Amino acid sequence: MLRPFRKIVEFTSSSKGAKMTLIAWLVVVAILSVIAPGAKEYAGSSKEMSVKENQPSEIAEKIMEKQFPSDDGLPALLVFHRDGKITDRDREKLTELSEWLASDERPQDVSNALPYHQFPREIQDQMFSKDGSTLLFNLSMKPDLDSDQMLASLDDIRDKVKEIGLDELQFEITGPAGISADTISLFRNADFVLMLATVVLIFLLLIVIYRSPLLALTPLVIAGIVYGVVDRILGLAGKNGWFTVDSSAISIMLVLLFAVLTDYSLFVFSRYREELRKQESKYGAMGEAIHHVSEPIVFSGGTVFLAMLTLFTTIFQPYNHFAPVFSVAVVVILIAGLTLIPSIFALMGRKAFWPFVPKVEKKENKKKGIWHKISQLVKRHPAITGGLLLIILLVGVFNVTSMKFSFNLLKSFPEDMPSRQGFELLEDHYPAGQLAPVTIILKSSEEIKVNEELVEQVNQLEDQLKEHEGVDSVSPSLSMEMAGDPERLPRNFMSESQQSMKLQLVLAENPYSVEALDTIQDLRDSSKEMLKESGFPADVELHYAGQTAQQLDVCAMNQRDMIVLFSLVTILLTVILGFQTHSVLMPILMMGTILLSYFSSLGFSWWIFKHGLGYEAISYRLPVYTFVFMVALGIDYNIMLVSRIREEALKLPWKDAVARGVSVTGGVISSAGLILAATFAVLMTQPLQELFLFGFTMALGILLDTFLIRGIFLPSILILTHGKDKNMSSN
Repeated sequence: MLRPFRKIVEFTSSSKGAKMTLIAWLVVVAILSVIAPGAKEYAGSSKEMSVKENQPSEIAEKIMEKQFPSDDGLPALLVFHRDGKITDRDREKLTELSEWLASDERPQDVSNALPYHQFPREIQDQMFSKDGSTLLFNLSMKPDLDSDQMLASLDDIRDKVKEIGLDELQFEITGPAGISADTISLFRNADFVLMLATVVLIFLLLIVIYRSPLLALTPLVIAGIVYGVVDRILGLAGKNGWFTVDSSAISIMLVLLFAVLTDYSLFVFSRYREELRKQESKYGAMGEAIHHVSEPIVFSGGTVFLAMLTLFTTIFQPYNHFAPVFSVAVVVILIAGLTLIPSIFALMGRKAFWPFVPKVEKKENKKKGIWHKISQLVKRHPAITGGLLLIILLVGVFNVTSMKFSFNLLKSFPEDMPSRQGFELLEDHYPAGQLAPVTIILKSSEEIKVNEELVEQVNQLEDQLKEHEGVDSVSPSLSMEMAGDPERLPRNFMSESQQSMKLQLVLAENPYSVEALDTIQDLRDSSKEMLKESGFPADVELHYAGQTAQQLDVCAMNQRDMIVLFSLVTILLTVILGFQTHSVLMPILMMGTILLSYFSSLGFSWWIFKHGLGYEAISYRLPVYTFVFMVALGIDYNIMLVSRIREEALKLPWKDAVARGVSVTGGVISSAGLILAATFAVLMTQPLQELFLFGFTMALGILLDTFLIRGIFLPSILILTHGKDKNMSSN
C-alpha cells in the first residue's frame, strides 16, 4: 500500500529529484498566480439553510416568495434611542429623515422605507416603545446586493442622520441588512491580520524551541508556497462555479495549512537530524528519514482527508461548504509533505540546522531529556499513570452533559457592534416576540373564496393559535364585514393567486430562545389538528416562516449532522488506523483515546466558558467544528507515536519499545502540538465570539492531547493491553 508513496519520496529526496521537485512547485505557483484569481475574490458566506433547501421553514419561504412576491431585499431596522424620552424636536428631525428616505435623494440601493412622515400622530405613537425612549424604523434594501453595496448605503444613511442633527440620539442599524454590513466591516483585512499573526507566532515559537533561524523560516516558506497553490485552486473553483468557496472556511483553512505543514516539517527534520548523525550524505540521510516518516505522513494526511470528506454528508450549508475547501487544502498539503518538504530540507542539508549543525557520530548520543524520564515513569507504573489520567479526563467528559447552546448568532458578535447594540435596544424596550415575528401561511391547492365561512375559519384558527403556550398575539383579525369583499381585507392578507393567506404570530419569548423553538415545534405538530378543528378543507396546509422557524430547522439539521459526522469519522478513521497498525485492538485503543480527549477538552472548555467567562450558552456549531478538526489532527500524533513504537518493537521488547517510542518522539510531538495549539489560539484574537470559542477549545484540546494523551495515557494503555493482540508489534 505504501510502495507508490515510498517511490515518490525516494525520488524527491534524491539529488536530482529534490531540485526538480522544488522547480516544479515554483513553476506551478507562478502559473497559477497568472491564470487564477485569489480565493477571496469569489468567496461568499454560507447561509443557515440546508443544502437541498427542503426544510419546513425553507419550503414556507419559497411559498411566500411565490404567493406574495416582493421587490424588496434584506430589511434594515433603524433604531433610535434617548435616555429618558424622545422629544418633539427629535420627532421633527425623524420626520425629515423619513421624507428623505422617501425621496429620490435617498441611497439608490434602498428599495422602500416606512412612511413615518405620512402617519398621523397617534399612529406614530404606536411605533415608539411604551416608555417613549426608543423608535423602530423599517426600510428594505434592493434584492441581490453584495455586502459592500449594503455597507455603503447604510453608511450614507448614518451620514444623513448626523447631518440632520439626530446624532444626539443613540442610532444603530440592525436586522439582516445591518448584520451583513457589520460583518463586512468587522472582517475587512481580517485574513491578512490572521495570516500575519500566524506566521509571526510560528516563527517565534520555532526560534525559541530550536534556536535556529533557518529551521524557523523554512516551514513558513514551504507553507507560503503551498498556500499560493491552494489559494489559486480555490479561486479557480469559485470563478468557474465548481463548488462554493466559503469565506469562513478559507480563514480557518489558512490556520490549518500553516499549522499542519509546520507539523510535517518538524516530523521530517527531526528524523533527518537523527540520520545526519549516522551518515555523511545529506541525500542519503533524507532518503532514510523520509522512508520512515512517509508512513505517518501518508496515514495522517489520509485520515484528515477522510474526515473532511465526511463533511459532504452533512445537510447544513455552513458544514457542507467547508468540505470542498478543506479537502482541496488537505490533498495539496499531503502532496507537499511527501515532495516539497523533503526536497527543500535535502537541498539545504546540514545548513538547515545552523548554528547547531549535526555531525556524524561514531557512537549514538543518548541524551536523557524530560521525555525519557516520562517514558520510564510510564514503563514502570502504567496502571497508576493511566488510571489517574482517566479519572481527570472523565471529569471533563462529565461537564459535557451540562452544555447549553445558543442559536442567536448576534450574541457571537462584539458587544459594541452596531447591529448587536440595536438588537439589544429593541430587546430591552419592545416585547421580545416583536423582534422577529413568525409568518404563518395558509396554502390551498384551489382558489380561496372570501365569504363568511372563511372569516369564521380564520378566526377560529387564530383563537387556537393564541391558546398555545408561548404565543403572545396573532394578526390580522377579520370581521364579518370583510366577507365577500376582498377589497376590505387587510393588505397582504390574501395572495394575488387567491390560493394563500398570510397571518403574523408574535411569540411571548425571545424568538431565538429554546422556549420559542419549542413553541414553533409544538405548533407544527398541532397544525393538521388545528386546521381540522377550524373547519378548513383537507387540501389546506399550514406553513411557518421566519427566524424562529428557521432556527428550529437549524437545530434539527445540527443534531442530524452531529450524529452522522461523529459516527462516520469514528468508523472511517478506526479502519484507516487498522490498515496502518495491522491490528484489531490497537486502532480501537487509539480512536478511544482520541474520543476521550475530544469530549474531555469540550467539557473542560465549557466549564471555563461558563464559570470563568460567564457565558450562559455557546454556539451550537462548536461541537461539530472542534470534533472534525481535533479528531483529524489528533490522529497525526497518534500515528507518529505508534509508527515509531512499531519500528522499535522489531528490535526491543514491547515495554521497552513503547518507552523508546515516547522518548524519541516526545520532543517533536510536544513541539508540534505546542505550535498547532498556538496557531489555533490566534483565532481567539478575531472579533467573533464563535471563533474565540473555537480557537480556545482547539488550543486546549491539542495541548491536552499532545502532553497527556499522547505522552502518557496512550503509552500506558498500550503497555497494559499488550499480549491481547499478537499483531501489535508486527510490521
